Parts: sequence; structure tokens; C-alpha cells
Amino acid sequence: MSDIRLIMLGSTIIFAGFVVGGLTSSQYSQFALQAGQFDDCYDYSSGTAIKVRCDQKEEDKNLFLVLSLGLIGGGAVILAKGIRGKWDQNVKSDEMLGPKHG
Repeated sequence: MSDIRLIMLGSTIIFAGFVVGGLTSSQYSQFALQAGQFDDCYDYSSGTAIKVRCDQKEEDKNLFLVLSLGLIGGGAVILAKGIRGKWDQNVKSDEMLGPKHG
């Protein structure tokens, strides 16, 4: 795979990690506030108050955090591999374009 492709792939994976983190953090912020202030957590997304387990929502939030950090970390590794790539160093002399010196 080309180095430019690795750079583009790494950037896309990092962006996906930020999107996953941003979308899920806004979804679970209400449960974090409720757990800090009250003993019970309620889900209001359906229009009525439904009692949910605070610890279960906390585990779900942590799972998405790990997923987001994994995507960002994996994308960073791929991006670093693409940046450190050997762009022009591995071109064979018979594959070079342009005038031949010699």
C-alpha cells in the first residue's frame, strides 16, 4: 500500500474516532450528571421517565470511550507509518522516470 494511502486511511480512522467519541459522549452526559447528583438514573429519550441502572450506563459510556480511543490510537499508528514511509528511497533504477544519467 502506498504511503499516501496510509496517511489518508490513518486520518480517516482518527476522524471516525472523534466522531464516535463526540456522538456517544453527548448521549451519555445526562446519565453522568444524574449519577453524580442522585441515586437513581432515568432515561427521558422516549418522552417518559424510564428507570435505568446508572452503573450499566457508566459501563456503556466507558466501552464507547475505549472504542473511540482505540480508533484514534490505531489511526495514529497508521498515520505515523505512512509519514515515516520510504517514499522515493526504494525506487529501482529501471523503474525511474525521466532522463537517464549515466
